[in-house]
Amino acid sequence: MSDSSPNPLKIRVRGEDGFRVTTIRISEELLRCLDKLSAKTRHSRNELINIMLEYAVGNIVIEQTSKRPGEESKPF
Repeated sequence: MSDSSPNPLKIRVRGEDGFRVTTIRISEELLRCLDKLSAKTRHSRNELINIMLEYAVGNIVIEQTSKRPGEESKPF
């Protein structure tokens, strides 16, 4: 093996790309819906979930169950 190659093949160690693997439990119906969206959009299920999560995190409003007078719901 020679180190003199002008264009070496660079491979990152898995897990060092800023992403982490996680596991979630979802209903079979929701999984079917994701699979239909995946087929329709030609995005992988993983891509769709990431798109949806990024949108949700940026647009979530947390409602307080016991509001004080004059207090409004605020974005996250």
